[in-house]
Amino acid sequence: MSVPTIPVTCYYNGQISRSETDVKYEGSETVIEPLQVPVACTFQELIDMIYLKTTIDKRRFKLVLICKYPLRSGKKFQPYPVRDDSSVRTMLDLVNTPTIEEIELYIKVVRVKAQVNQSVGGHADIYVRDNSNVAQFDYGCGPSSGPVPDTGPNGDDEDNADEERNDEYGEDVDDESDGDDGGVEVDRQASFFRAFSQVLENEQGIYVSAQAPSCDVSNHLDDETLDEQSLVAYHLPPTPHFEHVENLHNAVASNWTPWVEPPTANSSGEFVIGQVFNSKSDLQEAAKIYSIKAHQEYVVVASSKKVLVLRCKKAEECQCHWKLRAMVIKDTSLFVINKYTGPHTCVNTYLNRDHHQLDSQLVSTHIKTLIQAQFSLSTATIQASVMEKWGYQISYKKALDGKHKAIRQLYGDFSQSYTELPRLFLGIEQANPGCAVVWKTCETNMPNTEIFQRVFWSFKPSIEGFQHCRPVMSIDGTHLYGKYKGKLLIAMGCDANNQLFPLAFAITEGENTDSWGWFLACIRNEVTQRAGICVISDRHPGIMAAMVDPHLGWATPFAYHRICMRHFASNFMTRFKDKILKNLVCRAALASTERKFKKPMNTIGRIKSEALQWLEAVPFQLWALSHDGGRRYGLMTTNISEVFNSVLKGARSLPVTALVQLTFFRLNSYFVARREVGANRLASSEQFTPFVDAQIQGRVVKAGSMEIVLYDHVKGLFHVKSKSGRTHRVNLHEKTCTCVKTLIYGFPCSHIISACQHRCVDFRLFVEDYYTTKSYYDTWAPLFHPIFNKDEWPLYDGTVILPPDSMRRFGSGRPKSTRLHNEMDVREGKTLITCGVCKQLGHNRRSCKNINQAQ
Repeated sequence: MSVPTIPVTCYYNGQISRSETDVKYEGSETVIEPLQVPVACTFQELIDMIYLKTTIDKRRFKLVLICKYPLRSGKKFQPYPVRDDSSVRTMLDLVNTPTIEEIELYIKVVRVKAQVNQSVGGHADIYVRDNSNVAQFDYGCGPSSGPVPDTGPNGDDEDNADEERNDEYGEDVDDESDGDDGGVEVDRQASFFRAFSQVLENEQGIYVSAQAPSCDVSNHLDDETLDEQSLVAYHLPPTPHFEHVENLHNAVASNWTPWVEPPTANSSGEFVIGQVFNSKSDLQEAAKIYSIKAHQEYVVVASSKKVLVLRCKKAEECQCHWKLRAMVIKDTSLFVINKYTGPHTCVNTYLNRDHHQLDSQLVSTHIKTLIQAQFSLSTATIQASVMEKWGYQISYKKALDGKHKAIRQLYGDFSQSYTELPRLFLGIEQANPGCAVVWKTCETNMPNTEIFQRVFWSFKPSIEGFQHCRPVMSIDGTHLYGKYKGKLLIAMGCDANNQLFPLAFAITEGENTDSWGWFLACIRNEVTQRAGICVISDRHPGIMAAMVDPHLGWATPFAYHRICMRHFASNFMTRFKDKILKNLVCRAALASTERKFKKPMNTIGRIKSEALQWLEAVPFQLWALSHDGGRRYGLMTTNISEVFNSVLKGARSLPVTALVQLTFFRLNSYFVARREVGANRLASSEQFTPFVDAQIQGRVVKAGSMEIVLYDHVKGLFHVKSKSGRTHRVNLHEKTCTCVKTLIYGFPCSHIISACQHRCVDFRLFVEDYYTTKSYYDTWAPLFHPIFNKDEWPLYDGTVILPPDSMRRFGSGRPKSTRLHNEMDVREGKTLITCGVCKQLGHNRRSCKNINQAQ
């Protein structure tokens, strides 16, 4: 009787590439081999089949197997490691999945390295000098393992303690940690001991606990100590900052730094009696990882500050005797295993997709490095990363809880961040004098306490650099998505190279007339008093009211208000729901002359007179380029503000102190990079920025095909005829042209360039100084200075700032989006979905109402 088999397609001699939604095997030399795998195949049998089929040398190379595994939706895939009999059965079960056409097995060939003789646990033995209670130690499960003193258990110290359930978002903590290990966080890299193995091979040392009172965690050991003894010192990990924020958008999955899991005490991966851990949390973490790898679960019998007792979850059901008992070493924070029975003798009756010990705390530890590299990490990516690491599909809520805990561990507590924010600004101002910070708080019934309402800040380099930018400013607001609601208001300038220039920020309770008026008043009082600034925004009622308030300093002629064309067209589309009319509105807004402006407006009036009346009710100078008078320098949208909003998207879910730090380090990265570009162009004697050079170069080419008639050589009056037959009048003395593009953009049009070439006049004289390389360099020349260590910041002696309860988000889970979606959120040209049953548009086969008729 033939053995039933399942077809599996093997890929090797290439590399695995992955995205958030798919996994592929790529490479120009990729080899594809079909296999017929028996249904009852074991992992070792599968490995032997692959070696035989691919003729890979078993002695020189080992195989790492990765299966393409579908998520529940069936439309996304993730890598699933195949490393034991259970995972082989999981892979073969995919043949029953409707969305899988074939089982794909990706093979990674790894060269076998030469073996190095090591002691138990893979680390060199360390002997402790001057300790009669200690003979010899090996390092066991976890990077926190330590020496094993000859100390017996104390059964009188056993008592149970309640587990903490104190989560910032309201959900229960799903681990057994009772929060007693709040000491110094130790660097969790097992390679720490390997680095010292050669140094300690022929000499003795003493062990220093990172949590002991006498622990030296400094990076600099004094010479006296080094002469007296060989000291193994633990070092604190760096405080999470944003010094490398310029690399955020370059962080990809292939560059993720995996979390290094602790090694176990012997080759079988089991715990041993006498293993020591720096803290209870390190022991708990090691026990979790052991259980996940063994595909078994345990329950907590007793858990307190002095004792931890674990036993197999199926102890009664399967008579499994696995049990672990550990106690604290007296007068230390170390935990030692004094009783252990293992390994597990039970078996699972079904395949688990999740694991009880794979809790949100362990997930947060795993994704810390990912959050540091990209704090906008999606929950689906976290699920895929956990699946790749441990082979389990965790729930959405567990992944989200793990992300929240990682954020709290890296960037601090949300509530406490409001209290710490004043001192953070003092620290920034200490290193960067001249920064502007304005507070607005509300009084409370408690003495020396105020409730946060708003804070405004602008850095000194931004204030100085804006003096060399064009007098244009874009303002916009965006939501905060952390534990507390609120709005982040942003003001952006535009440099000589048409790049965004961050100017000012504010955190407020929301967008309203009062908050926008306060924000604009802060800019006028603290940042710039330049007259004639053009402010581009959407049509928010608060902004519209603030811009005409004579007491705020932004009314005409001190400033000029303009509306974002994209928002204006969206408002029009919401009102009339006609895409043809919307396109005509955009064409009218972008027209450079009144003649070009009237043509689409007349067409709109013929199609729908109501729409024309709606447009005429809004002053043309607010939204039409032809009526602008050169105030907005051709900037028709608030994109420069919204681009920076996207940069801050992930940070908007962080505590406010982290958000402020991000703006500081992000702006510094802008200034450093662009200051260097400006200096290089100055050294190369480049007169204008690349943006203006490209614009003028195109106009010079166009000017070469024009016909010119001179009327007055004294005033420089010309009649210029373009290739299309259109004529324009040019006056070089007044620097004007009837096409008005020179007035609109601030650099010469093709007609003026043609007239200048005719009279051998340097057309570069018609470019405004805002576009020169000198202005570009002066914009980014001011320096940011590094912030001092936190313990060196000035003390804050003001009132205690508390977060407002009215802005707190209640409930657990992902915050509900408060964005008002409109037609701008719909992708242009998006193809409608087609049903696979009835072939009609607008639905799929799951929601098809005609499925019964089709059958």
